[in-house]
Amino acid sequence: MNVENCPRCGKIFAKNFRDVCPACIREIDKEYELCSTYLREQKGAVITELHEATGVSIKQITKFIKEGRISLLNAPNLMYPCEVCGTLIRENNICTNCRARLLKDTQHMHEDEARNAALRAEERVSYKGIDKYKNRQN
Repeated sequence: MNVENCPRCGKIFAKNFRDVCPACIREIDKEYELCSTYLREQKGAVITELHEATGVSIKQITKFIKEGRISLLNAPNLMYPCEVCGTLIRENNICTNCRARLLKDTQHMHEDEARNAALRAEERVSYKGIDKYKNRQN
């Protein structure tokens, strides 16, 4: 039997298909019901309003959205924060600006690696030339 501590409350539980204990699962389900009820009544709510009205953390609301439990189609103003900068977004994990910066940084890293590999190759060639010169003198 696989036994773990619940990351949410710290209690020991027999791990099953969920990563939290049964008591926390019930609590999460109650939080979901609060959120879904509020969103049915207030379709234009934003995530901060939903958080303040229900007491459910923004992190948990974001998790409901990413799991597909809360649909963004029925909540046109509901957005969640970018994991990098916190800008409110409606899809993916990071905003377009952070994604573009990440792609640019990745491209620069690959260019630097290619440049360093070329320099190492040049160094190897020059050492071989010096070694051949030393061998001729002996």
